Amino acid sequence: MNNNGALSLLIFALPLLLLGWLFFSQNKRMKQMREFSSSLDVGDEVVTSSGMFGTVKHLDDSSAWLEIAEGTTVRFDRRAVAMKQTDTAAADAAAPGSPAHDAPVDDAPGATPGSQQNGQ
Repeated sequence: MNNNGALSLLIFALPLLLLGWLFFSQNKRMKQMREFSSSLDVGDEVVTSSGMFGTVKHLDDSSAWLEIAEGTTVRFDRRAVAMKQTDTAAADAAAPGSPAHDAPVDDAPGATPGSQQNGQ
């Protein structure tokens, strides 16, 4: 009978421990996001949560203006800026001779990159 009491205590305690761990990890993640958002500075090269690459041109409390192409500035919510772009990733993408730089361009609508359409 004692074994049955320990089992019911375990069944009761495990979900509570899981909920506690979930709240702790969520709070930790939110703190990291707040610290990252406050560390943003004008001139940082960043990537948004939707995958848009850009350079921070202006910041205020709730928005970040990113230059995504020369002369094209787009306003984003600060929470949409996901991470800073690393120097090595930017250098690899722009380096001549890299696989991404030498890849053939296929601008046909609906085509997947590198695919042949209609015997082309």
